[in-house]
Amino acid sequence: MRLSGPLLVVLILTHLFINLMTGDGVNQIDFAFVAGKWAAPLWKIWDLTMLVLAMLHGGNGMRLLINDYAQRPWMKKLLHGALGVAVIGIIVLGSLVIFTFDPCPTGTDPELLNIELCKELGRL
Repeated sequence: MRLSGPLLVVLILTHLFINLMTGDGVNQIDFAFVAGKWAAPLWKIWDLTMLVLAMLHGGNGMRLLINDYAQRPWMKKLLHGALGVAVIGIIVLGSLVIFTFDPCPTGTDPELLNIELCKELGRL
């Protein structure tokens, strides 16, 4: 947690700065913005790193709370198991979203897409 905390601060503040302070701010965030951002491998790795570190950091914090407040051994095991399933499940599902994201889904209104990216990919 001593390593993930400061690293998460840097990752999240940079993420917020790029998304909210550059360009049109919060008004720029839509499907096309995410598609353009995730077209670069750097941002996929950046977001995956944020996801994994945040889940491990938060999961470890919850583990400590369970150890402090769950008194019965069977309850600790149950809560630790549920926490492990939740952390692993969210990391797996989040990773799937990041790496299987289709920036140019067929049948979508072209106004929602990043037209330049779709043309570059030969999908429009």
